[in-house]
Amino acid sequence: MGMYVNPGNRAFAEVADSDYVDKTGMIGLINQTIGKKNKLTCVSRPRRFGKSWAAKMLAAYYDCSCDSHELFDSRKIAGTKEYRTFMNQYNVICFDVTSFINLAQQKNISLEKIPNLIGNEIHKELYNLDPHWNPADDVESSLIRCVEKPGGRPFVFIIDEWDALIREAKNDEETQRRYLTMIRGWFKSISFTPKVVAAAYMTGILPIKKDGSQSAISDFHEYSMLYPGKFARYTGFSEMEVRRLCKRNKMEFDEVRTWYDGYKLFGATAVYNPFSVMSAMNEGTCRSFWGMTSAAEGLTTYIRMNFDGLQETIANLIAGSETDVNTTRFQNDLERFRTKDDILTLLIHLGYLTYDTASGTTHIPNEEVREEFINFLAEDDVGEHWSTLIGRSRQLLKDTLSGNEDPVAAAMEEIRNEQYAPQYYNNEQALRAIIKYAYLAAFGKYVKIEELPSGKGLADVVFIPTPLTKLPAMLIEMKWNKSAEGAIAQIRDRRYMSSLQPFAGNILLIGINYSEKTGKHSCKIEKA
Repeated sequence: MGMYVNPGNRAFAEVADSDYVDKTGMIGLINQTIGKKNKLTCVSRPRRFGKSWAAKMLAAYYDCSCDSHELFDSRKIAGTKEYRTFMNQYNVICFDVTSFINLAQQKNISLEKIPNLIGNEIHKELYNLDPHWNPADDVESSLIRCVEKPGGRPFVFIIDEWDALIREAKNDEETQRRYLTMIRGWFKSISFTPKVVAAAYMTGILPIKKDGSQSAISDFHEYSMLYPGKFARYTGFSEMEVRRLCKRNKMEFDEVRTWYDGYKLFGATAVYNPFSVMSAMNEGTCRSFWGMTSAAEGLTTYIRMNFDGLQETIANLIAGSETDVNTTRFQNDLERFRTKDDILTLLIHLGYLTYDTASGTTHIPNEEVREEFINFLAEDDVGEHWSTLIGRSRQLLKDTLSGNEDPVAAAMEEIRNEQYAPQYYNNEQALRAIIKYAYLAAFGKYVKIEELPSGKGLADVVFIPTPLTKLPAMLIEMKWNKSAEGAIAQIRDRRYMSSLQPFAGNILLIGINYSEKTGKHSCKIEKA
């Protein structure tokens, strides 16, 4: 048992011993590829979406150096006909490329030496498997001997974060060439691959580049956040899985859903961020566990440049809108951006946005990610306009909750002046657009619903507080050339509050009117 060759099942045993959500059904998908033409699988996922857990699970299942029945006999995979056929029947090579990058940095080794470092470490561990092991040999020759010896077994390759070195050495063509040459030798060699490789499973952040520079892995069948295919159900947690976790950990399901649900994947109903859900279960509270990751370091630069009006689009997304996006031109790297759509597509792959295949649109999936965007736009160096807008929105929400009518009306006035030329601010729809900018800071604390059927009509805008916040519900009615008092009267006369019975006694009625005659907004706030 080694660190990279036949690492055993201890790593997965630690995962399975915790509050484990059974994703072993994914093993069945890899079993279907063993020894077949489609045996090479590449899955791209954002950080914190369980890629490493999956790698540990596969290693424990296939590794012939251990007995993993106790770990899997009670799991979903045990119900498949191939379960015992493939379990613990193969040699396994399993490693995380980021660990080698960290090792190289600790030892002050240049990035271009990492492919040699990987090969050497694996070769060292083949000593007990290769009957003619020679330290001067290359790793490929030793692997072939391991398979061809009497009783030899082929290898299942499991490579986590395979593209980490490509991203780290994005401007170093020699390092990329050496690394891809190593990958090509394993998975694209007529003399090596059919003999040695029973199957391969690789994970990455971004899909394979489209320009052919990564042709070393062009034979892999690829599954991404845009097109996850049969791996959709194993990308995150399902609603049923999260309900069980909430029940077990005594967490409010509705709050967890608001914070971490919302990823749309073709072939899956509801998709939750697994890392964030488990973090919330462990801490007993919902908050943002996201944080900006190293994969998105360069991303903030492009947002600050406001590429093709990107900041305006993000503000609309924060306000609950969705936007069309063309994902086909993205080159699957962190360097070449030609349009705003390229950056939006990158955000989808990084998990900051989600993609609706049917409509071709993208939106922010949940409140956790929305909070990250709000905090980003609030930073001073993003731009004075956006940091001012977010700061004003936070104050506006505070004034609304305190019943300070004049400051609310004044804030509406300021936002109108910034967002609209006078000739375009001419109807109630324009006023509705101002509302979405005004209450950006409410997201994370509230869920916004427009035109909510209630009583004898449709309530213009309703903000429903997320569970456990103890904030009042907010019901906003907008008027044009009438009065804020008339808006409140309409809320009461048409019984718009009837749909908010769970919040009875804790509802704010907010009437907002714009007068073309005075060119001013007015506001009326009452507690129901």
